[in-house]
Amino acid sequence: MSLKLNSKYLKNFVNENELDGIKAQVETAAKVLHDKTGQGSDFLGWLDLPVDYDKDEFERIKAAAAKIQSNSEVLIVIGIGGSYLGARAAIELLKSPMYNNLKKDTPDIYYVGNNINPTYLSEILSICDGRDIAVNVISKSGTTTEPALAFRIFKKLVEDKYGKEGAKDRIFCTTDKARGTLKELADTEGYETFVIPDDVGGRFSVLTAVGLLPIAVAGCDIDALMGGAAKAREDFMADFDNNDCYKYAALRNILYRKGKSVELMVSYDPSFCMMSEWYKQLFGESEGKDNKGILPDSVVFSTDLHSMGQFIQEGSRIMFETVVDIKKPKQDIFLENDKENLDGLNFLTNQNMSVVNRRALEGTILAHTEGGVPNIILEMDEINEDNLGYMIYFFEKACAVSGYVLGVNPFNQPGVESYKSNMFALLGKPGYEDKKAALEEKLGR
Repeated sequence: MSLKLNSKYLKNFVNENELDGIKAQVETAAKVLHDKTGQGSDFLGWLDLPVDYDKDEFERIKAAAAKIQSNSEVLIVIGIGGSYLGARAAIELLKSPMYNNLKKDTPDIYYVGNNINPTYLSEILSICDGRDIAVNVISKSGTTTEPALAFRIFKKLVEDKYGKEGAKDRIFCTTDKARGTLKELADTEGYETFVIPDDVGGRFSVLTAVGLLPIAVAGCDIDALMGGAAKAREDFMADFDNNDCYKYAALRNILYRKGKSVELMVSYDPSFCMMSEWYKQLFGESEGKDNKGILPDSVVFSTDLHSMGQFIQEGSRIMFETVVDIKKPKQDIFLENDKENLDGLNFLTNQNMSVVNRRALEGTILAHTEGGVPNIILEMDEINEDNLGYMIYFFEKACAVSGYVLGVNPFNQPGVESYKSNMFALLGKPGYEDKKAALEEKLGR
């Protein structure tokens, strides 16, 4: 089992007739996707990516990862949104959220260029002090504000430390194959480059060099990762009745039409936290258009049962939960009896802690569904590269199909440009002078 949809807890919220009713819409959406006749069809390179990727570049990625592992204590990954979220999500799920604090044979990995906060960047610079570093800058154009600023700073750091020639062995650029500021700089300076495919958008790019290089540096098996995605690609070519990916897209849209406008991604493992962040970008940027869309959110239980649990149980009936049920933890702890039993917890002992976590999962699903919150369950036997690749492809294809059913273009993001235009004007970027005056007036300056 790589990933299995369990819909048994939806019986009081969705009936078979509803699934039958939306089936034709999902099948049409899937056909449009595969025929490449829908909106955004120029960005469908991810669809066949697990089997149709550059094998030579793939080997270069593994070689570059080995090089970074051999000469660096720290890898700085510079990118924002889809240019870093997928890699970080995969590394934290496969390794640990405590990855940088564990004893290991691979470099620590830190992520910059995903915000403009000076304190954050200063702290990362301090961490690098006295340590050998490598940099992987990820940007299609090289001019996106947040990563470009960070790269300016870390490029100088590497050159000051190792010289211009030494920097060639420590700066790796993942960018456009032929054009753009970053590509031109890399060619001029002699940095090794990897390609962001023209037909793969950022949020769908984790299985390209964008994600694969950092994931490989962390010591993960990227062959298995791609193998899992390839299996998912094959499995999700099946007809609707035998396709959990299509059924998940269908269920999301059925619940949305019943007023469930928020999807909570639920996990019982803190290592899934960044995967939820990746899911939020994938679905939020793909579906949130034309005043439509399901708001993606996330919680980690049992932690958030002590903060969000009340709202979920008894608050506004606007949400449904998608629970990722990982059957086997990466590690377990046996709970022993305590002779004093002052905390009264001996009833939990003589078993593994994973059993306690599972009973929390089962009890919460029953409480929330009985309280009126639909629960979709996605079951995974264990966390490994094969299963993760499978899951990544599952969500990517479900997102594309769900977006077409919703009636939006899942592959553009026009709304993202609005804040950039305002920010550039307020910062005094050339060409924005007229807009700056108007914005300053609105701000009352």
